[in-house]
Amino acid sequence: MEYNVKVWRQKNAKAKGHFETYHVTDVEEDASFLEMLDILNDQLIRKGIEPIAFDHDCREGICGACSLYVDGRAHGPDDQVTTCQLFMRHFKPGATITVEPWRSGAFPVIKDLVVDRGAFDKIMQAGGFVTVRTGSAQDGNTLLIPHDTAELSMDAAACIGCGACVATCKNGSAMLFVAARVSSLALLPQGKPEAARRARAMVAKMDELGFGNCTNTRACEMECPKHVTIDHIARLNREYLKARFSE
Repeated sequence: MEYNVKVWRQKNAKAKGHFETYHVTDVEEDASFLEMLDILNDQLIRKGIEPIAFDHDCREGICGACSLYVDGRAHGPDDQVTTCQLFMRHFKPGATITVEPWRSGAFPVIKDLVVDRGAFDKIMQAGGFVTVRTGSAQDGNTLLIPHDTAELSMDAAACIGCGACVATCKNGSAMLFVAARVSSLALLPQGKPEAARRARAMVAKMDELGFGNCTNTRACEMECPKHVTIDHIARLNREYLKARFSE
């Protein structure tokens, strides 16, 4: 199969970007979207054209690095997948596919489709950790945690930090990401020592880095590849209020 790929090209962070359209051929319908970009880059190199820069790592839906806006949707026209899990059978042969980087002031473009998501790392450094010694793996069962509570914590911890929530939100809010990180720890005994400061510190850092406010449109929930729900935002709000009242 063959496609026309309308892709964002930007030489560096300071350069003005623009769209370029390329024709890519010899793409199998079972190829992943990133494999299609690999094929396109190989064809561009053979023509003496600089290849398209894009992020990728595990290509198994785990790392969240393959963050692309495809045809107006974060990670493309499929539900609960990362871009590396999106397959070319979702596109009609000969279709024009528009590929963009995340659009958020907090995620500046580095080159082409690559953005700097270091803001997420700074939020995590502000409070997304525990200081208690948790022991080795065999000590896990010595701390009794209700099954439902453990499952809720794991649901929140499923967040891979891809940034789809930010890219999708009309306000560019990172509330779902922050909520997932706070919620996964707030539900467990290991997270209690820092509970009084964690939510306050992470929300303050999020605001400092220029992310927008949450208006509960649920767009973030709809496009999250791991289906992290806004229930965790409600828990974050409760943790934040408790932290403020404990000051």
